[in-house]
Amino acid sequence: MRWKRLTGQSITGLLIAGMVSVGLLPVAASAAEATDLARGKPVVASGSHGGFPAANANDGKVDSYWESNGLPADLTVKLGADADLESVVVKLNPDPIWGSRTQDIQVLGRAQDGTAFTSLRARAGYAFNPSGNQNTVTIPVDGRVADLQLKFFANTGAPGGQIAEVQVLGTAAPNPDLTVSALSWSPSSPSETDDITVEGTVRNAGSASSPATTVNVSLGGVVVGSAPVGPLAAGASAPVSVEVGKRPQGSYTVSALVDPTDTVVESDNANNSRTTASPLMVGQSPGPDLEVRSISSSPANPAVGAAVTFTVAVHNRGTSAVSAGTVTRLTVGSTTLNGTTPAIAAGATTNVTVGGSWTAASGGATLTATADAANQVTETSETNNTFARSIVVGRGAAVPYTELEAENATYQGTLLKSDAERTFGHTNFATESSGRESVRLNSTGQFVEFTSTAPSNSVVVRNSIPDAPGGGGREATISLYADGQFVRKIDLSSKHSWLYGNTDSPEGLTNTPGGDARRLFDESHALLTQTYPAGTKFRLQRDASDNASFYIIDLIDLEQVAAPSSQPSGCVSITTYGAAANDGIDDTAAIQRAVTANQTGRIDCVWIPAGQWRQEQKILTDDPLDRGQFNQVGIRDVTIRGAGMWHSQLYTLTPPHEAGGINHPHEGNFGFDIDENTQISDIAIFGSGTIRGGDGNHEGGVALNGRFGKDTKISNVWIEHANVGVWAGRDYTNLPELWNPGDGVEFTGMRIRNTYADGINFANGTRNSTVYNSSFRNTGDDALAVWSSKYVKDQSVDIGHDNSFRNNTIQLPWRANGIAIYGGYGNKIENNLISDTMNYPAIMLATDHDPLPFSGQTLIANNGLYRTGGAFWNEDQEFGAITLFPQNLPIPGVTIRDTDIIDSTYDGIQFKTGGGLMQDVRIENVRIDKSNNGSGILAMGGARGNATLTNVTITDSRDGHVLIEPGSQFTVTGAPNGARAKR
Repeated sequence: MRWKRLTGQSITGLLIAGMVSVGLLPVAASAAEATDLARGKPVVASGSHGGFPAANANDGKVDSYWESNGLPADLTVKLGADADLESVVVKLNPDPIWGSRTQDIQVLGRAQDGTAFTSLRARAGYAFNPSGNQNTVTIPVDGRVADLQLKFFANTGAPGGQIAEVQVLGTAAPNPDLTVSALSWSPSSPSETDDITVEGTVRNAGSASSPATTVNVSLGGVVVGSAPVGPLAAGASAPVSVEVGKRPQGSYTVSALVDPTDTVVESDNANNSRTTASPLMVGQSPGPDLEVRSISSSPANPAVGAAVTFTVAVHNRGTSAVSAGTVTRLTVGSTTLNGTTPAIAAGATTNVTVGGSWTAASGGATLTATADAANQVTETSETNNTFARSIVVGRGAAVPYTELEAENATYQGTLLKSDAERTFGHTNFATESSGRESVRLNSTGQFVEFTSTAPSNSVVVRNSIPDAPGGGGREATISLYADGQFVRKIDLSSKHSWLYGNTDSPEGLTNTPGGDARRLFDESHALLTQTYPAGTKFRLQRDASDNASFYIIDLIDLEQVAAPSSQPSGCVSITTYGAAANDGIDDTAAIQRAVTANQTGRIDCVWIPAGQWRQEQKILTDDPLDRGQFNQVGIRDVTIRGAGMWHSQLYTLTPPHEAGGINHPHEGNFGFDIDENTQISDIAIFGSGTIRGGDGNHEGGVALNGRFGKDTKISNVWIEHANVGVWAGRDYTNLPELWNPGDGVEFTGMRIRNTYADGINFANGTRNSTVYNSSFRNTGDDALAVWSSKYVKDQSVDIGHDNSFRNNTIQLPWRANGIAIYGGYGNKIENNLISDTMNYPAIMLATDHDPLPFSGQTLIANNGLYRTGGAFWNEDQEFGAITLFPQNLPIPGVTIRDTDIIDSTYDGIQFKTGGGLMQDVRIENVRIDKSNNGSGILAMGGARGNATLTNVTITDSRDGHVLIEPGSQFTVTGAPNGARAKR
């Protein structure tokens, strides 16, 4: 029981928003005349118990409340600017079910230019009595502060501090208040060839002078220019003018934001922006305008060494025709191919065959096509002639970045190398490193220096820094240099890493330090202000101001990130519905309004411009029947497009278990719930999860979830710090009338990182669906999985079948498999690269998790598996790189072919003990080299079934080529290199 009460009635939770110092005496007349400065302000706490988050403390309701997760505890209200305080009012629910209690409270404050809290009212006991003071106390305070903190030391009614409502009464201190007004543009009706200037007025409406700052102007939610704003006396105004250049045809919301980096402390920080009531309309200029719509290749999926030819679709979006003879050019790698374009009428599209061919290189390349490459045509826009896409060849994804390992770089530090068994879960940094090696920087001046191999304007750093002493992570910086010149500080964090415990159950791990640790690494990324050429020496160096006690650098990704994409014709920006980029305010309501407008046919497409957009609730379809948070209706018939995964980023700051009004506790408070025909592309979704389930089952949420249905396509989406990246499928019992399993769902270009469970899971009868050309790193369960579960409408029909995982790159799953198939038929695992699994196989077929049976054929073909397999379940079960585990049902019809299994931790291919048969397994054209602590192929003592080997090469295995353990009922026909199976 969490509180004392007089009856057995239940008490609902409260939302806390703002915290301030509170006095616990009857409210004085002067306090009643003052303003409640806490209402609607951010509130944070040292910790919260269960479903009683800090946000409940200032939500205007006394039937919800905050409760701390122990004592002492503190709750802080961020007023935003200095205020002169008179009192703090602390309330509990006045209902008699809340029995009398006494709470020991100290009130502290911190000024807007201060760094530490000082006491405003010493610790004292305050009595709450529903029949006496109506469970309300007032604490007189005197001081000028911007942050007010209540520190709780004791509570006779509960093991933690409790507040239903907190009010901070006082008046704002003198401060500036910057506003924007009178936005306009010239020319008033521009065309695509006109240079546009946006003009406005900045006014200081406050009671004190303001220092110099800047104003940013945005079109369609994208910042396109800025202007300086000089110091302003109280009440003074200044005109501003920003040249925003030429803009493509379309409709643009126009907004301006003064003091965009929040460097000026203001009495009201919520009124710094202004958006015009009417959009800027840019008309099309007369004349031709060529653009590339698509690139097709023949063959579409070439093998390494194949000759590939290309066709480019060129469209004339202009108002007049283009004569024949312009050059359409395609570049791929170091190859340049040209084609002659026929005449194209206004509004028409033609397919241009470019001459010559390209010899397909392993890993693929980027195709870039340019219309009017010789600049023969004077066009209304010269900025839209180029189009690029990836072509995938051989194994793995054609990722747009170059990955460089720290151990292969130049460094001054300590090289970390894993032990022979790559032991996991005991604070083993090297085991959790790519390639099982990384570099540790202990001292100032130590560094890792990478030499780039391609032009780059961004960096991703996979790193580990220490946890905070009490858990929860800490922040630190490391210094980035390019060719010896300082570039910038890279912000690192351990907030999302460092899980503790000895349990094999990931839900049993905790964020509280103690004992063994795992999930030691996380990633930080930065978009640089310029492009650095190939051959640049990028150095990550520990300078004197970089104050973590150690840094471990595993790898970096260097990428040439394209400029933000322009708003497509027909798409309407979320800014039209009230969202504002980069302001830290929750944009969920605006995003939901835009999605609903698209779903109901009022707009054609939702545009998420470049910027940081805060999202604290999942986007779904409002359920008019209000069937509760566990029965969700996903979106359908929706198209959502962004300016690129590096540019259009959705993020959440609130862990799902602390998000009041969460849509669905398991699926979290961010991302999208999808039911049918939804296309999402070119955005990022960053969650706030820090754990999979421990510490109160505080899961990290799912970025994309739902039934998915038909015609859903997701491309170029970056997902990070979620519990699960994508979970496709719902149980039939969840709104049976909406049963709609995924069918033909496609994922391409996905970038999923640092999850606490699966990357993408095809569950609940998902069929005919694909994950292609995507990359996964540091997932906390299967990076990719088909789970043909039984929670479906018809178990004879709703089987997970004919799904394909093709040309994906999977690295460093810290729990479970690279790719797993649990039941079903016709599923394929082809052309993937999988490396460095912590404790499970690279690929597993299994009948645990109670799936529907395997039947028909399952194909594992042309995969490359490096340093995979591991030990789990008390470190007693050793898994091979490929493992078949028929726990209670047979696994028939498996083909493993054209695959390299290199440097496995234990066995190369393993047939595991279980209750089912593994019949007629075919292993063809497979190379197994260096099974470090096992055999090339192992049939365990309880294994049953048979396999046939054809053209199988096994070398350098500790326990021999093929080992059939005593008691096994498994037979192997054929032998590698003429060797016989051993028993």
